[in-house]
Amino acid sequence: MVKKLKEITDASENIVFFGGAGVSTESGIPDFRSVDGLYNQKYDYPPETILSHTFYRRNPEEFFRFYRDKMLFPDAMPNAAHRKLAEWEAQGKLKAVITQNIDGLHQKAGSRNVLELHGSVLRNYCEKCHRFYDLPHIMASAGVPRCACGGSIKPDVVLYEEGLDQDIVNRAVSAIREADVLIIGGTSLAVYPAAGLIDYYRGNKLILINKTPTPRDAQADLVVQGSIGEIFSAL
Repeated sequence: MVKKLKEITDASENIVFFGGAGVSTESGIPDFRSVDGLYNQKYDYPPETILSHTFYRRNPEEFFRFYRDKMLFPDAMPNAAHRKLAEWEAQGKLKAVITQNIDGLHQKAGSRNVLELHGSVLRNYCEKCHRFYDLPHIMASAGVPRCACGGSIKPDVVLYEEGLDQDIVNRAVSAIREADVLIIGGTSLAVYPAAGLIDYYRGNKLILINKTPTPRDAQADLVVQGSIGEIFSAL
């Protein structure tokens, strides 16, 4: 399967990659959906509740306690998948990385055309004056981070109940529609609307790479099961 994947990617000059949490877990960033009793021991609510717009508004202190504790990994480094994608982009083979991750590891690896569907922990804005704050500022603050103007600082991440940035979605749709090869990696394709983006693909080289089966495996032209880092290091 990896040999076939290599043949397809070697021959293509128009690859688009769509990635989920599995791309980041191999860099040591846990997928909060698959984490178990840790949350129940320390938090009174499930992660999906804490990471919702409603909860952020009603319980900002608790939101930021969870956010700093479970969502920020400033020392994480790109893995073989991130590095290979950046290499393909530098060669002109890869046209876009579309990611559901918020950790900035694709950019850290050198990728430039990265469409972040769910935003990034590296960007934070004052909700009052829109001043920009970086990740170290959030990590060094306590409680609800405040701007110099007195406004609260919100991470530029898409919380549950919030809509995706329509411009990013439109660019992702265009990239997928025009792709020769679409590689989907490290995602169970369970989170909508992001998972629905693959319906815009018009080609015949849809490749799914994941450790476990996905609902779209039957549609794929090639399914490769396993560690995405190991698979990409063989390309």
